[in-house]
Amino acid sequence: MFNKILIPTDGSETSLAAALDGVAFAADNNSEVIGIYVAPEYQYPVYIEIIPPTYPLEEEYQELMKKIGIEYLKPIKEAAEKAGLKYSSHFAFSDSAANAIVKVAESQNCELIFMGSHGRSGLGQLILGSVTSKVLSLCKIPVLVDRPRLKNK
Repeated sequence: MFNKILIPTDGSETSLAAALDGVAFAADNNSEVIGIYVAPEYQYPVYIEIIPPTYPLEEEYQELMKKIGIEYLKPIKEAAEKAGLKYSSHFAFSDSAANAIVKVAESQNCELIFMGSHGRSGLGQLILGSVTSKVLSLCKIPVLVDRPRLKNK
């Protein structure tokens, strides 16, 4: 039914639970899984004239975010491989995670985005997380919104 499914994660517990639900859904459909992690863009300290020595350089920041992204995407990759699914991953730097998710979904010809109802922004929001809401409003392909049940919750 769906040949390629994009599964975003922000590394939070709820996002990971939804991502693993997404891999299970992909396995039921024998779909290719594309994991994505979107990191915020590097921010220069605009309040001072020089960059303090303790402030990371842009290259250091990007390298750190890629390492973090690899860790966040690792459980998705392992679950996809265990299910015998084709897997690839993407990293993006953007101050609009929703725009980046939609852009990658379109560029990779995904037929579905499977994402959690809430991520790092938390369960305190009443209806949907802000990134999920924005993806729904921007996207022209189907978006399956998962509300995972967390262990011990």
